[in-house]
Amino acid sequence: VNISILIVAVVIFLLVIHHNFLSLSDFLRRELSDPSPLGLQPIDFIPAAPQSLTDEGNDKEISVVIAASDERLGGAIAAMNSIYQHTRSNVVFHIVTLNDTVDHLRMWLRSTSLKNMRYRILDFDPRVLEGKVQVDPQKADTFKPLTFARFYLPNLVPHAEKVIYVDDDVIVQDDIVELYNTPLKPGHAAAFSDDCDSTSSKVAVRGAGNQYNYIGFLDYKKETIRKLAMKANTCSFNPGVFVANLTEWKLQNITKQLEKWMALNVVEELYSKTLAGSVTTPPLLIVFYKQHSSIDPMWNVRHLGSSAGKRYSLQFVKAAKLLHWNGHFKPWGRTASYAEVWEKWYVPDPTGKFNLIRRHSEAYEAK
Repeated sequence: VNISILIVAVVIFLLVIHHNFLSLSDFLRRELSDPSPLGLQPIDFIPAAPQSLTDEGNDKEISVVIAASDERLGGAIAAMNSIYQHTRSNVVFHIVTLNDTVDHLRMWLRSTSLKNMRYRILDFDPRVLEGKVQVDPQKADTFKPLTFARFYLPNLVPHAEKVIYVDDDVIVQDDIVELYNTPLKPGHAAAFSDDCDSTSSKVAVRGAGNQYNYIGFLDYKKETIRKLAMKANTCSFNPGVFVANLTEWKLQNITKQLEKWMALNVVEELYSKTLAGSVTTPPLLIVFYKQHSSIDPMWNVRHLGSSAGKRYSLQFVKAAKLLHWNGHFKPWGRTASYAEVWEKWYVPDPTGKFNLIRRHSEAYEAK
């Protein structure tokens, strides 16, 4: 009788363990299949740091966020290659893209000299922008959802305390660690390059409205803007390159603040009619008004994508730590200033797809 009772008890115990194991497996499957917050789904995971990095004590992870759209993928590749080749530190790229670009991006990274680069691919769901961005139905194809990825940095890199964000039209010519180590003042969630103090601001940019102050980006005729009491002549900043303190960003709920001003603009049209730059800039200007630190202007030498870039001397371009081709002309179109500098860091597309995009871009810019 005792043996029978013991056998029954063991069977019951094993059945309970089996049931719990099945429940745990089901839970894990749900966790892995559920989309991450805001539709930011990790696709590729980061391999362990190379032994050479850990041996040298450079194992501190430097997180760099960059958006990579299919039509500009070569730009992102060149930017990452220039960063990768100029540092011995443990840089990890967090590449934000759309689902239909993932296979192309993965092929490019795995089939070229960038295969040893540490990276993580994130799929950005444009639906997170519904109700926050006004899209003209006649110009829907010009809507670039990835330009707003920078608003969601804590979701992109949830475990980092600090990150660098860079646009895809940049080339880095120095160790990115120097930019990462930019000191941020207490209470500041980000550091930008101020337009008025920027070295490149000495070059005039025609046809861009008031390029270097708030009135070039915001409509001061609107009561909502006037109530903010932000001086119209306040120096603006460029959000194409910046350093973010994510601890402070989350503490101040910066993402929610940005979304608030995006949604308000949909209703009230708060942006300047002669908008000087990207539509991502105005909400950042509002949220970070007199609440941001500054990066070294040589870490964002810009306007190489406009006629102003032609006024830079070769000596100055060589001295720049980061070159930024913001403006109409992109270096992969070859008509931009100093496109040959960008070309040095471009890694050819193994699929050949980007070559067709480049030819189309050159033909468009030549018109």
